[in-house]
Amino acid sequence: MGDVTSSASLHRALPVPDGLEGQRVDQALSRLFGLTRTVAAEVADAGNVVVDGRVRGKGDRLTSGSWLEVELPPPPREPTAPRVVEGLHVLYDDDDLVVVDKPVGVAAHPSPGWDGPTVIGGLAAAGYRISTSGAEERRGVVHRLDAATTGVMAVAKSERAYTALKAAFKERTVAKGYHALVQGHPDPSRGTIDAPIDRHPRHDWRFAVVSGGRPSITHYEVMEAFPAASLVDIRLETGRTHQIRVHFSALRHPCVGDTMYGADPTLAARLRVDRQWLHAVRLGFPHPADGRWVEFTSEYPPDLAGALTVLRAET
Repeated sequence: MGDVTSSASLHRALPVPDGLEGQRVDQALSRLFGLTRTVAAEVADAGNVVVDGRVRGKGDRLTSGSWLEVELPPPPREPTAPRVVEGLHVLYDDDDLVVVDKPVGVAAHPSPGWDGPTVIGGLAAAGYRISTSGAEERRGVVHRLDAATTGVMAVAKSERAYTALKAAFKERTVAKGYHALVQGHPDPSRGTIDAPIDRHPRHDWRFAVVSGGRPSITHYEVMEAFPAASLVDIRLETGRTHQIRVHFSALRHPCVGDTMYGADPTLAARLRVDRQWLHAVRLGFPHPADGRWVEFTSEYPPDLAGALTVLRAET
């Protein structure tokens, strides 16, 4: 199941009681296990709710008698002191939000099993006040980047910003742009990948294109082609976990360095890349205070830029 799982988590399995017929998953979890609605939604969003063998989202409705399996989060741990994060640069800051350029090896927020630095911890250590909305460990987080993905990330500082930005991401009024170096040459060189994503049916620590999964749409265009790889500009219409990595892996063009999703380790070694070549290059959205459009960009970090230098020297 999902990323709130740990060795201390609690697995529960039971038939759905008659009294929960037609209830939303998050409502049912709240009633069954005494969770807040926020925590119940987080459990579902992490892929930790399975009904009759299929992962269900927080808004799905339950049928009485169905077999429900839930991985509940572990008891809260004692909070750790905020940690200064080297290389975490602030691109923009006002009363409502802070936008950062996230370095590699930094998670968006604390989670079980992750002892490394986080954006939230780094901002707290630097004296930034973050919104109190959201689950305790994810306060202010309105979207996430993988720890190994670099680039632009926004964090809410005010309650109105948290509400407005969460709605903007849900309603797809946010412009999310990425650059990826993928193996081979996508054909066509410009197109849309419309393929549902869900937990991998055999490896729940991965995601995959799965029939009946959550709708997932990725628009792409090849910017530059090399003998062994292509630099691709990507616009996300949806924002599923690992969406870019899963979609390009399904096309047999995984991100360079992304061995989890089938990348060739020899190419990554030659380019001196030890993580997926994926960068959140731009992020735009209506400002939560007045609705004006704001957009932020990020330059490639040295390891990604260095890989392109090697490829260009070979052509």
